[in-house]
Amino acid sequence: PMPLPQAELVRSSLQLYRYLLRCCRRLPPGPVQQHYRHAIRQSFKVHADEDDPERIQQIIKRAIEDADWVMNK
Repeated sequence: PMPLPQAELVRSSLQLYRYLLRCCRRLPPGPVQQHYRHAIRQSFKVHADEDDPERIQQIIKRAIEDADWVMNK
C-alpha cells in the first residue's frame, strides 16, 4: 500500500500521532495492530518533553519513514 497522502502535511507531534494511528488502522486487526498502537503511545511518552524544534522534525521524519516501511512490509 502507498503511504497515506497526509504524510507531507505532518508538522507537529500531535499531527504525527494522529497520522501514525491512522496508519495502524490499515494494518490487519489483532496482535500486529495492537503492537504498533502500543509502540506509538510509548514513543510519544518517551519524547513528550522534547523541546528542540530541529530534533522534533528529525523524529517526525524518522517516524514517517518507519511507518512507510511497516505499511509496505
